[in-house]
Amino acid sequence: MTVFVAVTTPEHSQEWLDRFHAAVEGFPEVMEFYRMSGQVDYLLRVVVPDIDAYDRFYKKLIAAVKLKDVSSTFAIEQIKYTTKLPLSATD
Repeated sequence: MTVFVAVTTPEHSQEWLDRFHAAVEGFPEVMEFYRMSGQVDYLLRVVVPDIDAYDRFYKKLIAAVKLKDVSSTFAIEQIKYTTKLPLSATD
């Protein structure tokens, strides 16, 4: 199952950012990791076999570093997935 995890930070210090980045990079469940603009500070795409595995991941995440908010959205169906980049504007 694919889970999109939106994270809001409690602070924006370099020390906190370094700890958070190191923690997230150490989680094999995290397939993609983005720093965002707007209301959410980070967006993670997490892939796990089932809800119990996600619960274990979530508990590891919140134990690793202090977070202000974590919101998880579960994908019901994958409609499109590609790694091909649109390199030509004429296509």
